[in-house]
Amino acid sequence: MLIRRYSPYSRTGTRLGIDAVNQLLNRIEEAQEEGFFSTFIPEVNTREGEYAYHIELDLPGIKKEDIEITTEDNILTISGERKLKDEAQEEDYYRVESVYGKFSRSFTLPEKIDVENIHAESADGVLEVVIPKLKEEDRQPKKIEIK
Repeated sequence: MLIRRYSPYSRTGTRLGIDAVNQLLNRIEEAQEEGFFSTFIPEVNTREGEYAYHIELDLPGIKKEDIEITTEDNILTISGERKLKDEAQEEDYYRVESVYGKFSRSFTLPEKIDVENIHAESADGVLEVVIPKLKEEDRQPKKIEIK
């Protein structure tokens, strides 16, 4: 006779671990209520150019008025809300599909950037944030005269 140790998480066990599944679902539900999960997470592309860093977010259907870009403590945060409503009305039916969701993406900024000249443009559902690098002459130590 083969003796096996009981494991509620094992697929071969006699029990599926319903208590563990319930605990996991409760934790997910609590996290959703507290706002830890977002229903919309935009795709992001980042790249480094010769003079700047570029961040591109796919934000189809989102107006630029619904997007906020902030910098604080060397972190760039792009946040906003998607509000889409698709209605179709025919003779024999009426259909409404609504999609809502807040999003927030944060990026740690490199040390040698020009925070004052960060700019963003939105076109064709793509938001591009350009983060200029400090010029070489700005990176050099400077001697300050005492007057």
